[in-house]
Amino acid sequence: MAIATQHARDARTGAPRPFTGGAATLAAGRLYALQNAFALDGRVSSYPASARGFAVANSYLLTEPDAAMLIDTGFGKDEAVIRGQIEALIAPALPLSLFPLRLNEFMSINNVESFAAHFNVKTCYTSNIDAALWFDFGAKADGRDVLKSMNVTAVSRADTIALGGGPRAIDVMQAPLRLIATRWLYDRATRTLFSSDMFTHVWRDSAAGPWIVTEADNDATTPRDVRSFMLNTRYWWLEGAPTDSIRRGIAKVFETYDVETIAPGYGCILSGRRVVERHYRMLDAFLQACDKSVAVSRYVPRDEER
Repeated sequence: MAIATQHARDARTGAPRPFTGGAATLAAGRLYALQNAFALDGRVSSYPASARGFAVANSYLLTEPDAAMLIDTGFGKDEAVIRGQIEALIAPALPLSLFPLRLNEFMSINNVESFAAHFNVKTCYTSNIDAALWFDFGAKADGRDVLKSMNVTAVSRADTIALGGGPRAIDVMQAPLRLIATRWLYDRATRTLFSSDMFTHVWRDSAAGPWIVTEADNDATTPRDVRSFMLNTRYWWLEGAPTDSIRRGIAKVFETYDVETIAPGYGCILSGRRVVERHYRMLDAFLQACDKSVAVSRYVPRDEER
């Protein structure tokens, strides 16, 4: 698996420059991660309040000779950078589809209107046929006209999308662990699971990353790290919940699909079967320890960390 350099170097000295966004090649000509860093300073609810360092927001561009698909459109602050990343990877007139995995999250939908106006967007896949109503942030006077002309295709909780005119298939599933309506996707061609806000628990001290965990790395993530991350973010309520059904749902995904890469909406991408298996097992062990049969449910305020 080829991975592009994720931070530039000074042309004169050769020294690394701070990472300000880049496209990582996960499968040449087929799949790219469009990554843009943000600081962890206690204000980002997707991470523990005490987390310090940096994470990246990940959008993913799937490409074929006759079509492309963008999974999540990124934050508005990164619109110009992401637009440039896409322009560098596909031809201007190439048909592009959009798939925001969560209609309620800015990171998924913030740039739908802008990209629909700029690129040759043919359709937007969503879980709701009225999804266009979520995309108008009033950024442009003609925004509603752009959205009205965009084809919105509703997908079910178990569906398959064909990318382009060839055999490439993208499987759609309802996320087995979620707070809001969320879809996970599986790309058969690259064996990649797009996990939205799950498996987002690896961040870095520096904005330079690296933002992909591979089998060659000495990955220091521990089961305790996963537990702390889950209980100190939006999934704090899992302790004492009936997690057996959630575990079965996640297990079915990994039993059904040959996952070689986990591509989350935030943080480091997990690349390689051993890396994927390790992080899946840590999440499963956490969920098992949280089940109501062995743990007590209670309200936990955000300021309390476990």
